[in-house]
Amino acid sequence: MSTSKRPALGRGLEAILGDIDNDYFSSSAFPLIPVDQIESNPFQPRTDFDEEALYDLADSIKHLGIIQPITVRKIGENKYQLISGERRLRAAKLANLNEIPAFVKDADDDTLLELALVENIQRQDLNAIEIANSYQKLLEEFNLTQEELSSRVGKNRATISNYLRILNLPPAIQAAIRYEKITMGHARALASIDDDEDLMSVFKKTIDEGLSVRKVEELVANLKNKSTAKHYNKNIVSEKTEKILNNLKEKFNIEAKSKVTSKGKVIVQLKFDNDEEIENFFKNFINE
Repeated sequence: MSTSKRPALGRGLEAILGDIDNDYFSSSAFPLIPVDQIESNPFQPRTDFDEEALYDLADSIKHLGIIQPITVRKIGENKYQLISGERRLRAAKLANLNEIPAFVKDADDDTLLELALVENIQRQDLNAIEIANSYQKLLEEFNLTQEELSSRVGKNRATISNYLRILNLPPAIQAAIRYEKITMGHARALASIDDDEDLMSVFKKTIDEGLSVRKVEELVANLKNKSTAKHYNKNIVSEKTEKILNNLKEKFNIEAKSKVTSKGKVIVQLKFDNDEEIENFFKNFINE
């Protein structure tokens, strides 16, 4: 895919297609294209379409017509490919329309992909997984950094990072996000849990008890506090070990030090001035 820079996409399709005049919402301002000449967008990142909502839209189209034209590109004689407006096209077919008003745009594959992804990102009715997948695809296909993507889509970097993190969640949690069993706020909190067992435990509790985002955040904070305390305690030599070392210092007049590794193992260091001290220590130690 091309890595050439394009302008920021925060305003959605308008930023790419250019400003459209007030006749945009008049179907007479656009050509009518037979629906059977329009093929789907192969780069369409959206996978979930609410069937009931499509029938509602089809009923609206029957009474009011197509208010906002779809956007297509011409790929051959009497052949077009959809850029944006998948729901409108599907609903138009359900409403048994033979033709649909369309804005015809010159676009190569890179532009087609970008237009489809950006249109979806700017929509308000997408689930968080669809948005996250769109961000991920833009990063991969256009070889962008998160900072560059932030500028391109008009979203701050932290927002993008939070969406990308939920793609690392287990499939069961991603499914819950996709089907709106939990919100993006829940997902963001869950994504900060490192331990898989703790993660699934909090997720199950969230679903079973219908926990709010704030409650889940509290649970996650408590888990992190316990983990920190556990890690801190694990790196402190026990009182029993300290007592043993002090006895060694007093009985054998040697320097004894101890430390705990990150894995909780205790390392004891004994310092001797010469070989004779080492020999005497072990002789006396064995006799003890």
